Amino acid sequence: MKNNRLYFIDLIRAFAILMMLQGHFIDALLDSSYRDLNSIPYSIWSYFRGITAPTFFTISGLIFTYLMIKAKEKGQVNLRMRKGIIRGLFLIGVGYLIRIPVFAWLSGKFSTYFLVVDVLQCIGLSLILIVGLYFISIKKTLLFSFLCLFLGVIIFLFEPVYRDLNIENIPFFLNNYISKNNGSVFTIIPWFGYVSFGAFIATIFYRYVHKPKFKKIIVPLFFILGCLLIFYSSSLLVYLYRFTKIKLFLDSANYNYLFTRLGNVFLYFSFFYGFEKYLKFPLILKIGQKTLSIYIIHFIVIYGSFTGFGLRQIIGANLTPWQGVFGAIIFLTCICFLAFYYVKPNAFVYNNLRKLFDKMKGK
Repeated sequence: MKNNRLYFIDLIRAFAILMMLQGHFIDALLDSSYRDLNSIPYSIWSYFRGITAPTFFTISGLIFTYLMIKAKEKGQVNLRMRKGIIRGLFLIGVGYLIRIPVFAWLSGKFSTYFLVVDVLQCIGLSLILIVGLYFISIKKTLLFSFLCLFLGVIIFLFEPVYRDLNIENIPFFLNNYISKNNGSVFTIIPWFGYVSFGAFIATIFYRYVHKPKFKKIIVPLFFILGCLLIFYSSSLLVYLYRFTKIKLFLDSANYNYLFTRLGNVFLYFSFFYGFEKYLKFPLILKIGQKTLSIYIIHFIVIYGSFTGFGLRQIIGANLTPWQGVFGAIIFLTCICFLAFYYVKPNAFVYNNLRKLFDKMKGK
């Protein structure tokens, strides 16, 4: 039987986590005098750094949904949905945990900054929302697929409407999921849109990946759609505005980073899926399977989680570009080494959370 394992997912995750590591390292430590978007090297670095988060969110939606739908074949979809909820809660919990300033609290200094929302909370909540969507779709893949595509388009299209959204009469920690006013790095919208598109793509893979010519069709299709979104999505939105006179289309076209970034993600998909068999090195695949551990370790080392002493506090933004390049290489190597050999997996915590969830349900 042909092996339909999607190795390219681990390849993209590995690429994205490495891009995130070097991006955070350079962003935290590069001297401000070198941060010039008129500089070609810096502008190229900045552009590709901006693709990392959309890639992470999209691939998270793809792999989670693909595994959830495939669980139907073994009659384990309810178990997979329950695991998804636990996984989502776990990511949300870890997202808050790594921002707790333990030493500051012990010295009597308290603040609400640890409640800001970052990538882990958004991905965790997104997984829970995907489970909810699948549940209200009555576990019908076609209906679920349509809902995910529809939500992705609507979330991206309405970005000008909620861009400055801030609902102050709701609890502070909830407001952080929809507003950046309190320091949140990511908000659930628009980033859930990328997860929705990833979930939609997962339904396509689930339905057609076993077809003999699927890969030959989807790889160029990803490439074509990516180019269309990058170069023509803004023009299409302007055309829709002229045709319908709905100003939302024009507002979206004037700040069209969501659809264009999705186009970049599709180009990544095309490349890594197309050259999958040439890139399946065990080390790269292992990096793609250790993204959570790598993320947590890098966060502690750069930003000083718990202690308040990280590279940003110790070195500061004082590096030259060449120091940043060589430093980033060393940083990537050390973080991956720690994730591979000195960090135990989160299976213990995850399994105990699942047992607790089962007990709460009376099982």
